[in-house]
Amino acid sequence: MTEQLDYDVLIVGAGISGIDAAYRIQTMCPDRTYAILEARESMGGTWDLFRYPGIRSDSDMYTLGFPFEPWQSDVSIADGPSILAHIRQTADKHGISGRTRYSHKVIHANWDSGRARWTVEVETPQGPIRLTSRWIHQASGYYDYEHPYLPDFPGRKTFDGTFIHPQHWPEGLDVSGKRVVVIGSGATAVTLVPALAEQGATVTMLQRSPSYILALPGKDAIAGQLRKHLPAQRAHNLIRWKNIVVNLGLYKLSRRAPRLVGGLLSRAAERATSDVAVQPGTFRPRYNPWDERLCIVPDGDLFRALRDGSASIITDTIDSVVPEGIRTSSGTTIPADVIVSATGLTLRVGGGTTFDVDGIPVDVASKYLYRGLMLEDVPNLTFAIGYTNASWTLRADLSAQYVCRLLNHLRATGAAYAYPSPTKQLTPNPLLGLSSGYIRRAEATLPMSGGVDPWQVHQSYLRDRKDIGTSDVTEDMVFVPPALTPRPASALN
Repeated sequence: MTEQLDYDVLIVGAGISGIDAAYRIQTMCPDRTYAILEARESMGGTWDLFRYPGIRSDSDMYTLGFPFEPWQSDVSIADGPSILAHIRQTADKHGISGRTRYSHKVIHANWDSGRARWTVEVETPQGPIRLTSRWIHQASGYYDYEHPYLPDFPGRKTFDGTFIHPQHWPEGLDVSGKRVVVIGSGATAVTLVPALAEQGATVTMLQRSPSYILALPGKDAIAGQLRKHLPAQRAHNLIRWKNIVVNLGLYKLSRRAPRLVGGLLSRAAERATSDVAVQPGTFRPRYNPWDERLCIVPDGDLFRALRDGSASIITDTIDSVVPEGIRTSSGTTIPADVIVSATGLTLRVGGGTTFDVDGIPVDVASKYLYRGLMLEDVPNLTFAIGYTNASWTLRADLSAQYVCRLLNHLRATGAAYAYPSPTKQLTPNPLLGLSSGYIRRAEATLPMSGGVDPWQVHQSYLRDRKDIGTSDVTEDMVFVPPALTPRPASALN
């Protein structure tokens, strides 16, 4: 089989963002060549990686799914296997699967201004290879697939049972009849607790501090009605916009009236567990709503597990792990056969790929981010970075469309390449607007938001849809005419 080594675009990552970007290139830039490079052996990204019990979306599928491919189920908060099937079916339908190269891990990329090309170093099972491309679109997500965040719990090696991080869930683990302690209070923890209880475990959620928990129906009743009476794409679009507006409205109300919204969320959780003996303050976080993401529990499954006695919540800190379980700082020992450290992710922009521009290493953390997708002074490189207060796919799709607009502008003007360069004073601000632990730990490695447009990273789909979708692609951009070196012919082997 021949392999084209020179591309117009290389997409890194075959998850939702990568498949979305491929579709946009096919439809908006149909004359460009592209390939998707996926480090794993199969498609799906997050939804292929995570295998822990109960794995599900933390956003509704009408906004997390593809805007161009209707979500066909009434289930709004979907499980991992359903999401994975949707990704793969979409890729197959649009001919994207055949453009994806698996077990191709991108290690390094060097930009050569004279040739207007990236040279991309890739590890494959057959050994290292090099590919060249005019453009790189990083759609590899935002966290380290290989190394999750795992605190150094004193005494962990003395534990007599099984110690797990959800990111590396062991296949075939049977928890029936076992005592399981889940450390954490975020989205993963509130997903795991009811799922493990359904498998017959007695589960304790050990939280250092509470999170805001919102119970939502697992099925969208309005979606069910619309899908009965409207064509699939039309219904999908209406449901999607309904959810965008509702979610954004909740976010804005939370920021403007945090005590009101926080009180409503806490009281709702307390009412749902009014007949359960829980510690005071179990559902009363110390932060404001949307300082960290809300934890969604479809049909209140976490509360149901608490009410039927198969699960409980303890608010305390860990003194040490002991052979029989966990000893808390208050002196209580929680017995456990299995300990699950649902302690979060390790952020890693660009999947760990390093970049050089004309042989000079790019320090990502020293760069400002242009329109939420391009690094200052770095040519022909874009990133899919999603929202912290809404579905990741919403901004990922806007970014993919913006890439296509830039590619078409380069073609129309005859420019060889482009890079963003600020024309005004920028003020460094954190890239992501949350105080979650995994974000705080990674702030020193992330690019910066500049405080003014087009260098300000917004957390508003409605604003970005206008700014990214219809904005002037020449604003604060440098367009470089063709280099004297002629374009090399595509190499085949």
